[in-house]
Amino acid sequence: MNPVFSDVFTEIAVLLLMAAIIGAIAVRLRQPLIVAFIVVGILAGPSVLGWVSANDQVDLLAQLGIALLLFVVGLKLDLHIIRTMGAVALAAGMGQVIFTSVVGYFIAIALGMSPVTALYVAVALTFSSTIIIVKLLSDKREVDALHGRIAIGFLIIQDIVVVLVMIGLTALGEAGDVSSLGREAVEVLLKGGLFIVAIGLLMRFVLTPLLNQLARSPELLVLFAIAWAVALGALGAHLGFSKEVGAFLAGVSLASTPYREIIGSRLVSLRDFLLLFFFIDLGAGLELATLGTQVLPAIILSLFVLIGNPLIVMTILGFMGYRKRTGFLAGLTVAQISEFSLILGALGLSLGHIDADTMGLITLVGLITISASTYMILYSYPLYERFAPWLDVFERKRAYREEVGDQSTGENGVDIILFGLGRFGSGIAAELQQRGHCVLAVDFDPVLVHQQEGRGYSVRYGDAEDPEFLATLPLAQVQWVLSSVREKDINLALLHGLRDFGYKGRVSVTAHSSVDAEQLKQVGADQVLIPYTDAATEAVDKLFGAEK
Repeated sequence: MNPVFSDVFTEIAVLLLMAAIIGAIAVRLRQPLIVAFIVVGILAGPSVLGWVSANDQVDLLAQLGIALLLFVVGLKLDLHIIRTMGAVALAAGMGQVIFTSVVGYFIAIALGMSPVTALYVAVALTFSSTIIIVKLLSDKREVDALHGRIAIGFLIIQDIVVVLVMIGLTALGEAGDVSSLGREAVEVLLKGGLFIVAIGLLMRFVLTPLLNQLARSPELLVLFAIAWAVALGALGAHLGFSKEVGAFLAGVSLASTPYREIIGSRLVSLRDFLLLFFFIDLGAGLELATLGTQVLPAIILSLFVLIGNPLIVMTILGFMGYRKRTGFLAGLTVAQISEFSLILGALGLSLGHIDADTMGLITLVGLITISASTYMILYSYPLYERFAPWLDVFERKRAYREEVGDQSTGENGVDIILFGLGRFGSGIAAELQQRGHCVLAVDFDPVLVHQQEGRGYSVRYGDAEDPEFLATLPLAQVQWVLSSVREKDINLALLHGLRDFGYKGRVSVTAHSSVDAEQLKQVGADQVLIPYTDAATEAVDKLFGAEK
C-alpha cells in the first residue's frame, strides 16, 4: 500500500490529532484512554483508512513506552503495602491468578484452541490493569479505603507474577524446542541471579550516592532515570530476559531511594504518551475481516473475566474474614484484563507461539472487559446495593478481620459519632474529648485508624457510605453525628443512610463551598461546616472583633 502522507512527521501528527479527538470522546463517555487509543489504531490501520505506514517508527516509540511502563511499575513497587496487607494481598492475588489461569485454560480448550494458544489466552485473562484501577480509585478517593488497599496489594502481586511469566515465555522462545528448555531455563536462572546481584551491588554502593549528586538538577535526575530504564532494558534483552524485565528491575533498583516519587511523577506523562503508540500499533495490526469470527469466543471469555474474577476474590476475602461489601468492592477491580495482557500477547506473537487471530481475540476481550469494568467500578455502590441481598454467602457470621480495627473504650457512653480522622477531623475529636464529650471516631483508612488508637476516644474502621455499617453504630444514644469529610457525595450518602435508619439526633457535615452546603442542608443537615470560610471568619473576628 502506498503511503497516504508524504512524510513520517505528518503521519505522526495526524495520529496524535486523532488520538486527542477520540480520547476526548472516551473521557466524555468515562472510558479509559487505552480503549480510545486502540480504536485510533483500528481506524488508522490498513483495515479502515490505511494511514499507518511508519511501522518502524511507531514500533520504536511503542517499545520505549512499554519499557517506561515496566520501569514505573518497578519504581512504585510499594513493599509497605505488601507488608501491611500481608496475607490478604498474597492470598487474593495468587488465588485469583491460579483460578483464572486454570479455569480460563479449560474454557479456551473447550472453544477449540490448541494447548499453547489456550495457555496464552488463559494467562492474558489473569492480569488486571494497575493503571486503570489506581486511576479510578484515585478519582473516587478510595485508594486509602480498605478495599482500595487490598486491591493495590494484590495488583502488586500480579505485577510480580507477570514479570516472572515474561521471563518464562522468553526462555521458552529462546529454547526453541522442549529438549533444550531445561538447559535454557538453567541459563536464564543463572543469568538472572547474576543480573540481580549486580543491580543489588549498584543499589548499595553506587546508585544512591549518584542520585544524591544528580538530584541537584531535577531535569538531569529524570534524564538519568530514563537512560537507566532503557539501558537495563537493552541489557535484559541481551541476556535473554526481554526489555520489559530489564526495565522493571531498573525501576526496582531505584524504588528504595528518596527520589522515587519525583522520578515517578515526572515520568507518568511521558510513559502515557509513548504507550499511546503501543496501543495504536496494536489496533493497526487487527484484521477486521477475521475479527468477526472471534466475537463469540471474546464474549464468553469476557463474561468469565467480568463475573468469575470478582467471585473468586469475594470468596477468598470472605473466607479470610472480610465483610461481603469489602469483598465485592475489591472484586470489581479485577473484572478486566490489563495492558500487560496485551503486552504478553504481543510477546507471544513475536515469538511465534500464537497467531494474529489469537492476538485479535485477546485485544477484543481487553476492549470489552476494560469498557464494562470501568462502569462497574464507577457505579460500585449502586451495584452493591442491588446485589447485597444475594452476597451473604461470601461473608462469615463474624467478619473478624474488620473488627480488629474497632477499638472500643466504652461505646455505651458515646454521645458524638465523628466520621473522618484527617487533620480537621482528628482536631475536632481531640477538642471534643477535652470538653468532656465521649466520642466514637470512624474512618475508612486503616492506617489513620491505627494512628489514632490510644488517643482516649473510641476508634473504628468504617465507611460513611455503607448503610450496613451505620446499623452497627450506637445511633440511638448519640446527640450528634459529625462528618469532617468534605466530599459531597459521601455526606449525601451518610445523610440518606441516617434518615433511612431512623436517626433522631442532629447532624453536622462539612462542605467545600456554600453551594454544596445549601444542598446538604436541603437533604437534612442541621449544620454545615465550611473549613476555610469558617476559619477566615474566626480569624477576622479575633483580629477586629473589638472594633464592633
